[in-house]
Amino acid sequence: MWLKPEEVLLKNALKLWLMERSNDYFVLQRRRGYGEEGGGGLTGLLVGTLDSVLDSTAKVAPFRILHQTPDSQVYLSIACGANREEITQHWDWLEQNIMKTLSVFDSNEDITNFVQGKIRGLIAEEGKHSFAKEDDPEKFREALLKFEKSFGLPEQEKLVTYYSCSYWKGRVPCQGWLYLSTNFLSFYSFLLGSEIKLIISWDAVSKLEKTSNVILTESIHVCSQGENHYFSMFLHINQTYLLMEQLANYAIKRLFDKETFDNDPILDDPLQITKRGLENRAHSEQFNAFFRLPKEETLKEVHECLLWVPFSHFNTHGKMCISENYICFASQDGNLCSVIIPLREVLAIDKTDDSSKSVIISIKGKTAFRFSEVKDFEQLVAKLSLKCRAASTQYISTEGAIGSDSTEPSDNFEMRSSTCTKECSKTVNTEALMTVFHPQNLETLNSKMLKEKMKEQSWNILFSECGRGVSMFRTKKTRDLVVRGIPEALRGELWLLFSGAVNDMATNPGYYAEVVKQSLGTCNLATEEIERDLRRSLPEHPAFQSDTGISALRRVLTAYAYRNPKIGYCQAMNILTSVLLLYAKEEEAFWLLVAVCERMLPDYFNRRIIGALVDQAVFEELIRDHLPQLTEHMTDMTFFSSVSLSWFLTLFISVLPIESAVNVVDCFFYDGIKAILQLGLAILDYNLDKLLACKDDAEAVTALNRFFDNVTNKDSPLPSNVQQGSNVSDEQSHIRVDITDLIRESNEKYGNIRYEDIHSMRCRNRLYVIQTLEETTKQNVLRVVSQDVKLKLHELDELYVIFKKELFLSCYWCLSCPGLKHHDPSLSYLEQYQIDCQQFRVLYHLLSPWAHSANRDSLALWTFRLLDENSDCLINFKEFSSVIDIMYNGSFTEKLKLLFKLHIPPAYTEVKSKDSSKGDELSVEELLYFSQLHVSKPANEKEAESGKNSPEKGKGKIDIQAYLSQWQDELLKKEENIKDLPRMNQSQFIQFSKTLYNLFHEDPEEELLYQAIAVVTNLLLRMEEVGRKLHSPTSPAKEFPGSVYSSGGPIKGETESHMEKDPSSLREEPQWSFAFEQILASLLNEPALVRFFEKPIDFKAKLENAKISQLRSRTKM
Repeated sequence: MWLKPEEVLLKNALKLWLMERSNDYFVLQRRRGYGEEGGGGLTGLLVGTLDSVLDSTAKVAPFRILHQTPDSQVYLSIACGANREEITQHWDWLEQNIMKTLSVFDSNEDITNFVQGKIRGLIAEEGKHSFAKEDDPEKFREALLKFEKSFGLPEQEKLVTYYSCSYWKGRVPCQGWLYLSTNFLSFYSFLLGSEIKLIISWDAVSKLEKTSNVILTESIHVCSQGENHYFSMFLHINQTYLLMEQLANYAIKRLFDKETFDNDPILDDPLQITKRGLENRAHSEQFNAFFRLPKEETLKEVHECLLWVPFSHFNTHGKMCISENYICFASQDGNLCSVIIPLREVLAIDKTDDSSKSVIISIKGKTAFRFSEVKDFEQLVAKLSLKCRAASTQYISTEGAIGSDSTEPSDNFEMRSSTCTKECSKTVNTEALMTVFHPQNLETLNSKMLKEKMKEQSWNILFSECGRGVSMFRTKKTRDLVVRGIPEALRGELWLLFSGAVNDMATNPGYYAEVVKQSLGTCNLATEEIERDLRRSLPEHPAFQSDTGISALRRVLTAYAYRNPKIGYCQAMNILTSVLLLYAKEEEAFWLLVAVCERMLPDYFNRRIIGALVDQAVFEELIRDHLPQLTEHMTDMTFFSSVSLSWFLTLFISVLPIESAVNVVDCFFYDGIKAILQLGLAILDYNLDKLLACKDDAEAVTALNRFFDNVTNKDSPLPSNVQQGSNVSDEQSHIRVDITDLIRESNEKYGNIRYEDIHSMRCRNRLYVIQTLEETTKQNVLRVVSQDVKLKLHELDELYVIFKKELFLSCYWCLSCPGLKHHDPSLSYLEQYQIDCQQFRVLYHLLSPWAHSANRDSLALWTFRLLDENSDCLINFKEFSSVIDIMYNGSFTEKLKLLFKLHIPPAYTEVKSKDSSKGDELSVEELLYFSQLHVSKPANEKEAESGKNSPEKGKGKIDIQAYLSQWQDELLKKEENIKDLPRMNQSQFIQFSKTLYNLFHEDPEEELLYQAIAVVTNLLLRMEEVGRKLHSPTSPAKEFPGSVYSSGGPIKGETESHMEKDPSSLREEPQWSFAFEQILASLLNEPALVRFFEKPIDFKAKLENAKISQLRSRTKM
């Protein structure tokens, strides 16, 4: 590898390097200890340790070339090599291309400048594409060389970054280098002859956290497959931890959590991941989450500056964050002041002429924002002006297109709709249901209505100071007003504003009406579930006892299921949407639902509710930190998970009376999940004494339910027939709790929980939750499979790990892996992970006791075809383990039956490699082609199977009856009768004989086995000949050359040569065939054959070897 020319002190280096070649201008050296017998003794050992600790390239590149000029003491290193061949190539290139040219220069300085320029040119050409994005391309090239040489992973494995650190092996720290790549965490250390090499795949990481104790001040703890690893002494531990967290989550999403991954196009190509890219992505995610912006926004620039706050008459210090479509500001001086300015609202951007370096942004509504002390403010103004012009033209053109196309979308839509769908296609509601069903009557003002009016007045004062709409100042005063409860009349508007849904709605005009139109009349699983749950959504509220409310709810939920089929519809969405519809217009409610499902509560509403489980794990962690006495009392922390699931999924709407729950929703839209976590802690804290007195979980649940029934909202203006809290009997002695006081208390006690901490806890617990779900899947699969096989449970466990690892290994460096494409967590446990023929071949080579056979590729192919009963070219773990079980634990008859079935259709197909030089070895393309070849079956059998294997038919519906009958068939399936097996014809029998010969190769009893198989084959052919003569005495068949078999020697070559010489003989002679019973009876007469198939094989050793070889087979080590 060519190196950036750097000066070397040769005086001290001579002790560590030995000269191999030299000329007037170049020197080739070898590192002491390398290539010497015994490793160069103690000197070589010390040199190796020094190289490892000091990050010397010499550890993996023990050869180097230096440039020198006559009469100069200065040497420049220009190349290094991992082996003699590599460095010799560089030396030869220098002699052929450079040496002749150097003689024309007059001065040594010119020679050195020319060599340096040439080497830099070579490096630039070499790394034009690979290292352009790295901060220090030279250092990164060296690190990449070490990474490749130390671990030998495939070239496609992308190194993201590397760090110097210590790895704790017991109580001893080992100094070395940590390499973070797309699929692996790798560590390498070499100390005094002791080499430590560690490779952990990210998908195996179940725990990743920063820890500290007496010995380790601060370290990173990685738990993988039950083993704990500690890394410490990082220069920037937070940066390292963040990158590790991102890479682990990337791998988990890609391999386990396909639903989330498919929605994230940025992560599609693992080869495009870089350290800088991951850091930028993390910043963008935090930026979008904090300001509630669309997921597509990317943070482009950050500028420290001061923002003039007109109503307070002072400048607040903070950061201006700029993305494609927004300018945002967040204060950093504790004033909790933030502003969001969409570029579509900006009218002009100016700069001041004074020394304040100010940028003035004027927006619609006669408001201006003044940012001062902005670095490079002139360039910033020019850039922002360009952005605003582009944004305004884009916004106008979008508005124009929508406006000209559909002036009255709902009216036209109603005219076009048919009578049968008339109810669904009523005009979209343009009013919140609360204003329709509970209009405020100013004539009957009671104390509650007066309080409501005072609240409204407080908000109007705030609007006059801070502005109104998307670009209003958000301050501590805003939060205080939200905690007190948003007035009924303003709730819809402010929910839309604080959730960021206002931006989605503004940038997608007419979208909702179009989606309603397209989703109308669709019939699928989601719409069926929606119909079932419509009447269960706030059934006590008058709005949902009428067609108006039910129709609006149906439209919003169906439109969302149509927009996002990956989520479709999930229970709890109906409860949340019904509350949104009470306070927001129908289109606004739709965009609020989008904001909640896709941004504010990510992964909550999918099949596995991973997001809710992650937040429950975060909640448990916070309970341990803030309420330790409760943790000590509770023997099982899963109690909190089971109790709090509905709190998170429905934002407390399902447990609190509606008039109190809406105040919680107010805080949620302002503070996000932080508000729900804080309130959960406050509720447990409030009930602490009662919970500590509880003897079991049931008692604790009763205590909490009683508490929720007594939470009231004394300021709620809702009529008594709607309020749920007022229905509770006053005779109860329980003390009433006001929701406003509870929320205020949650803010005072737990308001110090930071967004950053919640984000970090979510990432950390996501690993744990998904790995726990995977463990549950594994246990369920093992429970089902263990009933049908003789393998021990721990053997099955290890086999499952190897099976899944093979699937993942083939997906690490392949974007369009069929295994991942078919991975669906919603399927039954057995069907979640399936392998194709190529992956099966690798596992067959690693695990099969018959893998030493010369035609092992053909055997693997036929076995796969036998297992692939539904012809989808994929097999699951149950099918895979069943065949491994027969190979290791099957009786003589079972093993022979397996081999017999491999040589008859549908498993058997004639296989011939295109490349004759490879013998029986098949390429991946050939293997996949043969695995897809369809073997024709009788028509009646085909019909029976097609009926059996198609429980999914009709309009995307699942035929439950078909599934039940299929399940019943499987339960009643009797053991296969050997008499039902088809007969084996000539060509199949010849191939069967060849396979047996291949299996016996290199066996201690090889000669005996060959003789035995020759005797059996000869006997079978003679029996068949006699049988034919008896059945057709009028036309005796031509005698088949039985002498071929009677000699007792190997028949393989002779049988083949006979077939090749006279291929027509098969057609001319009457077809002979054998039944399985005939072959079995004949083989049972040969003790050598019975011993071969019945001898025990050490499956445990095979599994251990497979685990070691699985990754190594893909590396260059």
